[in-house]
Amino acid sequence: MQKTRYYVSRKNVLTWICALLLLWAVFVRIAAVTFWKGEEVSGRIMWFAVILPTIALVMFALQILTNANQKFYKTAIPVWILCICDGIVFSGTGEAIGYQLLNWLLFVAIAVVYTAITAGKTARDWGLLLIFGGPLLYLCMAIFLEPDLLQTSQNRIYFIYAEMLELLAGFLLVFAIKVHSDGKHHPTWGDRPDGRKLHSLDPISVIGVYIMPDRNESSNCITDSIEISEVERYVRRKRAQGLDGFGINDVFLAAYVRCVAKYPGVNRFISGQKVFSRDEDIQFCMTIKKEMSTTGSESVMKLHLSPYDTADDVYRKFHAGVEEIKNSPLDSDFDNVARYLTFIPGVLLKFTVWLLKTLDYFGLLPGFLLEVSPFHSSVFFTSMGSLGIPPIVHHLYDFGNMPVFCAFGAKRRVKELQPDGTVVVKKYIDYSFNLDERTVDGFYYASVLKYFRRLLKHPDVLDERPEEVLRDVD
Repeated sequence: MQKTRYYVSRKNVLTWICALLLLWAVFVRIAAVTFWKGEEVSGRIMWFAVILPTIALVMFALQILTNANQKFYKTAIPVWILCICDGIVFSGTGEAIGYQLLNWLLFVAIAVVYTAITAGKTARDWGLLLIFGGPLLYLCMAIFLEPDLLQTSQNRIYFIYAEMLELLAGFLLVFAIKVHSDGKHHPTWGDRPDGRKLHSLDPISVIGVYIMPDRNESSNCITDSIEISEVERYVRRKRAQGLDGFGINDVFLAAYVRCVAKYPGVNRFISGQKVFSRDEDIQFCMTIKKEMSTTGSESVMKLHLSPYDTADDVYRKFHAGVEEIKNSPLDSDFDNVARYLTFIPGVLLKFTVWLLKTLDYFGLLPGFLLEVSPFHSSVFFTSMGSLGIPPIVHHLYDFGNMPVFCAFGAKRRVKELQPDGTVVVKKYIDYSFNLDERTVDGFYYASVLKYFRRLLKHPDVLDERPEEVLRDVD
C-alpha cells in the first residue's frame, strides 16, 4: 500500500506565518525569564522552559522553510523535544501525581500521533487539527474562564502565551500541508540518502542480516560463459552507426541495467543490518587505468544509470566518464579524499575509518562521501579482457554497501563438433558474479542471471527502452 507523504512549500504564505509565530514564541519564552519576578529562576525552568524549547522552535522554523518539501517528517524531532520539555516542567508544578501522569500521557500521545501522521503511517491529517486545535482551545478557555490567572501567575503567563503561539503556528501549518501526488517515493524515517528502506520483507530476510552481519561471509559466487557471435555482430553494427569504441563492456553493462528494470531487487543493498533499495538509481563503478602499463595510475569511475537507459544511453554515459578521467590532469574526487586520509597518522586513521563505518551503519555518512565512494554502489565491473586473462572471482567489500561484483575475461576460441560432423570455431567469454545473498533469494538471482544470458544472446532488444520498469516492494 502506498503511504501518504506530506510536504510543506515555502511558497505558501501560511508557512511563513507559521515560522514567524514560532520565532515570536521564542522571544516570549526569553522575555519570561528576563522579566521573572519573585523567586529565582530554577535550572529546570531555564533548561526545559527556555533553552531546549528555543532550540526546538528554531529547528522547526528552519525545517519548514528549508527541507520540508521532501523531509517534512523530520519536524517530529522538535515536536518530541517540546512535548518532553513541557512534561518535565509540568512535573514540578506541585499538581497531584495522577494529574501529572495524565499530562505526561497526553504529551507523549501528541508526539506519537504527530510522528505517525507526518511519517505517512496513517492518512489522518485531520488528526493534526486535533493535536494543535484542542490544546489551543483549552488554553484560550482557561484564560477566559480564569481572568485572575493573568495577575496571580505573571511568571507562568508568559509560557502560556508562548505555548498558544506555538499551537497557533501548528494549527495554521495544517492548512499549508499538501500530499505528494506524483506517485514517487519520498523519504521517511529509516531511509538513507542513498536508499529506501524496505518494510515488507519476509522474516528470514530481516533476521538473516543479523545472523550473517558481514558481506563477504554472505557472498555467493557463480561463473558462466557465453557464446558471443551475436554480441560481436551487435558491436560491429553499433560501431558502423558511429559509436566509436562501442564494445562488449557496453553490452554487458546495458544488459545488467535492463536486468534491474525487470528485477529491481538486484538493486538492493544491506546497510546497518537493514535492507534498502536504490530504486531507479543504478550506481555503476569501474576502475580505469589512465595508461596501460604496470606503472600507470588508475582511478575509479562512478556513474548514475537508469533502468530506462538503452545501450546508446549507457555508451554515452560510460565513455563520457572514461574520457573525463583519462583526459583530466586532476585526480578524481575519490582519489582526492583518499589522499587526504593518508595525511592522518596510522592510529588516528584507524579510528577515522571506524568512525566512518559507524556513521555509515546509522545512515549518517555525509552525502558527498557517499557520492565519491566506490564502496557505496549498485555494482562494480572489472574487465580482464583488456589484460588478456580469465575473469577473477573478486571479493565484496565489508566497508560500504556494494552487493554485486562482476568480472569478465578475454575472448577464447572453442572448437565445437556440429551435428553434421563438421567442426566450427566459436568465441566465448567467461564471466563471474559475486553476489550478496542477503538481498534476494537464490531463485531471484537465478532468474536475473538467466535473463542476463538471454539479453546477451539477443542484444538488439537493448536498443529499445523497456516496456515496463518494475518497482521494488515497499
